[in-house]
Amino acid sequence: MPAHIKTALTNNSLSLSFQNEKLIIGVWQAIYLWEHRYERKERLVNIHAIGEKKNRAYNKNK
Repeated sequence: MPAHIKTALTNNSLSLSFQNEKLIIGVWQAIYLWEHRYERKERLVNIHAIGEKKNRAYNKNK
């Protein structure tokens, strides 16, 4: 399948919502990664977070 058709059928970005440190998705919703290649290739995931920072440590044992 040509690349421009694959791009039209699938997204290359995703916006997610969080509330109280939990992902907000419906009961029957999920997040999938669909790779168009058969060969194995290393991928990078870039995350751009916008929000308020909490003043607490995530790992209290350190």
